[in-house]
Amino acid sequence: MPSGVVLLTDRRMARRALVEVVAGAVAGGVRWVVLREKDLPRAERAALAVELRAILAGVGGTLVVAGPDPLDGDAVHLPAAGPYPPPRVGLVGRSCHDEAELARLTTEDYATLSPVFPTRTKPGYGPPLGAAGLAELIDASPVPVLALGGIETPEQVTACVGAGAAGVAVLGALMRADDPTRTATTLGSAFNEAVTASRGDE
Repeated sequence: MPSGVVLLTDRRMARRALVEVVAGAVAGGVRWVVLREKDLPRAERAALAVELRAILAGVGGTLVVAGPDPLDGDAVHLPAAGPYPPPRVGLVGRSCHDEAELARLTTEDYATLSPVFPTRTKPGYGPPLGAAGLAELIDASPVPVLALGGIETPEQVTACVGAGAAGVAVLGALMRADDPTRTATTLGSAFNEAVTASRGDE
């Protein structure tokens, strides 16, 4: 199940080659990567998936592919209004934005909820949920939730964990980072500290 800092790819936003950015983030502790790049031809996307799986394999990480085609893997992340999960895929996530979409979940293993904070990647994509709105929707969710949207600072990571998120999905902060390893380490440390603190409160 995805947890911690989950990297979403966007090669157009990346400061350097996508494979380099992912390798840097993985060196900084990222163990879950969602391959987007849906505009690429399948052959190119599949080749990219092979490269990213090789990077993740060394650390026991997992590549999740956005869209119904797992590209010969075993994990997919579906859009809110997309098809039902394909058969015989080991891990299925779904993008959600409100309680109605959460209520439609059936056999999915996890969901993303977005946007939590104002985001440069998708400006104008609905009013941000904020930590309080995120917490309300997590309470209503039948599956674990990854917080998504505008997460760029340790304080935001801490707020998402406090709201009950199982992980934080990060796109811009890692794609645009001068040093993806350092950024991933910083956000990952904030996640781990927040989880430890929340367990101490129980």
